[in-house]
Amino acid sequence: MLSDILEKLAETIYIYKAYPTDADFSEVAVALTKTHPCLREPGSFNESYGWKQRIKIKMANYRSLLKAHGTASELTVNSLKSKSQEEAYPAKNLKRPRRAEVNHFPPLPSGETPESLEQERISLLAELQKRNNRQTIKEKMAKTFDYRRQEIVHKKPNIEDILERWPALFQMEEINAEFMRITTIPLETKFLAQLDKYSPKLLKVIRSKGGLVKEKATRTLQVLDETVDINIRRECILKLVMIYLGEPVDHLIKEFQESEAEELEQTAMAIFIVEKEDPFHQPKDLKIVIEGTAVLNELPSVATAFAMFFGLVYVLNLKYPKKAQFTFEFVQKVLMALDGKKMSPRIHRLSTFLHSSE
Repeated sequence: MLSDILEKLAETIYIYKAYPTDADFSEVAVALTKTHPCLREPGSFNESYGWKQRIKIKMANYRSLLKAHGTASELTVNSLKSKSQEEAYPAKNLKRPRRAEVNHFPPLPSGETPESLEQERISLLAELQKRNNRQTIKEKMAKTFDYRRQEIVHKKPNIEDILERWPALFQMEEINAEFMRITTIPLETKFLAQLDKYSPKLLKVIRSKGGLVKEKATRTLQVLDETVDINIRRECILKLVMIYLGEPVDHLIKEFQESEAEELEQTAMAIFIVEKEDPFHQPKDLKIVIEGTAVLNELPSVATAFAMFFGLVYVLNLKYPKKAQFTFEFVQKVLMALDGKKMSPRIHRLSTFLHSSE
């Protein structure tokens, strides 16, 4: 009976996560003993600690079994046979979900091969040259998702290579669609809705701060208080969040003139605001730059650019910018509610305030 319970639990857990966290195991064990009181373990922590350890061991064995049969792409890619000689260590560069990705390394569709999907990719490039072809491009991007995702996660190509092979991926509509495929959550609509929802409380906590935060936030707060333009207000809120979290705004959101093109080429990751007359007007252009390459331009607002930037981190399997890691953690775990159970102390304090009933 014990082995049957563990087998069923492992199968069910794997449907949701190939690599559950310690907190996930705790939740499953507690839920199991609450649902079936006869399985409780008096004397152990939460009367379920023993179950937690057994489930952990079972999941490790279950993954090993799937790897041996080669039936799970997300596990196979982490096997030693799939790694280069330099990375041939069990814990070296594991390609596992780290930001609540649901489809991090999906298997290829039934009946498809890398060769057949490569032909689809080539066909997609041809379709991009045609006019009024949005629906066909959308369908081909959906069909090649698993192939594209495996390529990006496993091969880790540079941005220029991805841009050359998958140019359709660098469109707002496709970034939204790809993010939905990876996380099952809408990107732009949820980002903006949650930002608007939390804005009153964010302003309350930011206005309450003194010292350096108050000094740095003063000008941005003045702009926010003097405008009714929703796009400018959202831009101000995002900048204020960065200030509150102690991160440099100009590291992520840069203002420059066209004559300063060299700065763009030397930038790893940033949003560029091009030729903005004053804080109350939209700029001439908004670009997203990654690895010195402008991957997206003519964006309608800084807030939309921020949403697309966040989406591209998932779509291209990138790390968060080091000097904006708390801002991106806030977006991921508070605004988007992706893996919000484990937060850094800084984000946890802010999240607690935002979710308080006061």
